[in-house]
Amino acid sequence: MANNNDGLSDKVKGGVNKTKGEVKDQVGNATNNNKMQREGKKEKTKGNVQKEIGKVKDL
Repeated sequence: MANNNDGLSDKVKGGVNKTKGEVKDQVGNATNNNKMQREGKKEKTKGNVQKEIGKVKDL
């Protein structure tokens, strides 16, 4: 049986990655830095996936 903290940990890490990605995306957009914007979008996606994994682990 999985430890309930595993899902929580993934959800928290996912939230952090999503937030970092959002900041990079917005800064990249504001400064016309396409590379930073792409990195931000990638990090947001990673965060979203990580959060979903955490939800599945909690089932």
